[in-house]
Amino acid sequence: MKLDLKSLYKQKIVPSLIEEFGYKNIEQVPKLVKISVNRGVGEAAKNSKEMDSSTDELRLIVGQQPTINTASKSVAGFKIRDGMAIGTSVTLRKDQMYTFLTKLIHIVLPRIRDFRGINPNGFDGRGNYNLGLKEQLIFPEISYDDVTQIRGLDISIVTTAKTDEEARALLKSFGMPFTAT
Repeated sequence: MKLDLKSLYKQKIVPSLIEEFGYKNIEQVPKLVKISVNRGVGEAAKNSKEMDSSTDELRLIVGQQPTINTASKSVAGFKIRDGMAIGTSVTLRKDQMYTFLTKLIHIVLPRIRDFRGINPNGFDGRGNYNLGLKEQLIFPEISYDDVTQIRGLDISIVTTAKTDEEARALLKSFGMPFTAT
């Protein structure tokens, strides 16, 4: 029987991280806090239907209604006015976070063409990992016929790890396919 990521974390990952890093307390063991998925839609300034289609795609991908992000100030060079919709974002926590991470690791990343693993240098120095995907077609929920334009999205995995080394060990034990450094 295959374990879901949440029970895998409790049963196998926590004891292995305690052994590897020598934590004195179980609360010191790094854990996932949230996963943020966002997408900038600059074309929405010219065509409002682009924002609607991008919101629908993101909702299909993560299973939760995204929020629409607006410009905080006007930028004449980009033809953006204050309050104009410029992107969408979703924050996943608890069970939805583990479900999305399972899908990302086991289904989505292997569908990338010429995939050899993800960049291990995407850590920010505080134990969080950032990943950018170039197209939405690698998600099984997205139909090729429904896509109006190829757009990427950004994924941020936030952990309680104090260092990048601890966060890398946590994500690697979840099955994240990092390339060899």
